[in-house]
Amino acid sequence: MASQRGESAAPAKAARKGLDKSHYLYIAVIAAVILGALVGLMFPEVGKALKPLGDGFIKLIKMMIAPIIFCTIVLGIGSIAKAATVGKVGGLALGYFVLMSTFALGIGLVVGNLIHPGEGLKLAAYDPNKKAEVDSTVAFLLGIIPGDIPVLPTLFAAILVGFALQKMGPQGAPVLKAISHGQVLVFRILIMIMWLAPVGAFGAIAAVVGATGVAAIVSMFTLMAAFYITCALFIVVILGGLLQVVTGVNIFKLMKYLAREYLLIFSTSSSEAALPRLIAKMEHLGVSKPVVGVTVPTGYSFNLDGTAIYLTMASLFVANAMGTPLDLGAQVSLLIFMIIASKGAAGVTGAGLATLAAGLQAHKPELLGGVGMIVGIDRFMSEARALTNFTGNAVATLLIGTWVKEIDGEQVTRVLSGEEPFDETTMIAGHHEVQESPASGKAVPATV
Repeated sequence: MASQRGESAAPAKAARKGLDKSHYLYIAVIAAVILGALVGLMFPEVGKALKPLGDGFIKLIKMMIAPIIFCTIVLGIGSIAKAATVGKVGGLALGYFVLMSTFALGIGLVVGNLIHPGEGLKLAAYDPNKKAEVDSTVAFLLGIIPGDIPVLPTLFAAILVGFALQKMGPQGAPVLKAISHGQVLVFRILIMIMWLAPVGAFGAIAAVVGATGVAAIVSMFTLMAAFYITCALFIVVILGGLLQVVTGVNIFKLMKYLAREYLLIFSTSSSEAALPRLIAKMEHLGVSKPVVGVTVPTGYSFNLDGTAIYLTMASLFVANAMGTPLDLGAQVSLLIFMIIASKGAAGVTGAGLATLAAGLQAHKPELLGGVGMIVGIDRFMSEARALTNFTGNAVATLLIGTWVKEIDGEQVTRVLSGEEPFDETTMIAGHHEVQESPASGKAVPATV
């Protein structure tokens, strides 16, 4: 309690204010999903007529795909260069993050192919040129929203720009800074759009349930349950097994040590709030400050295991729901796209949804019509994403510390056994300030 009082009152009030806004949006989305499902079940024709609400929201998300991909990839490449210059720790951390997030994406594909989420719904394909059945006023309003920019050319251009800026060295710094400011603007617009998520979710869910009935609700619950189970198994079996083999630390003891952070993440659906505490607790656990200082902030941008699982499972769900399942070749190319596009993405509400839409648009644009269903259940899966991302970064810190021999094994044993509990007074002001992303120089991402 003393430490809590020791923290400045202003940040605490600011945090509570932000938390309230987030909860308002969360509650509004949940209410919209329930209301949309009820309308679709009781008044199917009315539900189908509400489809333009979902279509309009999807068009707004599509509008943001290109600038988001461009900014995050350019800044992400710059971040990789910066982290790699730290030396052995940075290079090892980046290598581990790429391998583990790729593995997580692969697990999402495997589970998606096993359970076939969304199969049998046969939703209508998205066709941006189809206007015959839309009221003229609705068509006019939807036409105001700008058209989308091709994703793959944008991705290619962003990669070229990123490496070119690397080669420019100090001369490229002003350009990177300008792109960083541009990213702030892009995500500010995205946040504004996400406040329309309840409207989009209401229209999309009402239309889907109106067309397919209870089957749509069952499919969405199946995806959510499968995602939670997959994340739990990934943490316990994959991360836990790797942690046990490399460090000898039991994953359940580590999770017990981080229990307070888990509660904080679960209540906010974001691991960003727990970043300062993770840094402090990893140092207290016995990992050296340099390793923690490089691994944790970089991992918050590049080691998003929960988000990786979500992206691939959600993609397969949408493809199956639209009646056009992806073949193996399309799945592999989607995997490669997601590996690149998800790096450096900031943890802003809707960024994960935009990345998902980008992947679908790049491979099969007609699948975008199914994104409306994901909008409705995205918030329900955010806790699992955030908890998995957070655990992945905690485990990564211990692994990197062990590999570079910058960890006190005896201290780890004492702390996890309860002999040397974490002292809240160690949460000094400095830990609250370490909240910058190596990719963007702003608030570190949490979940996408």
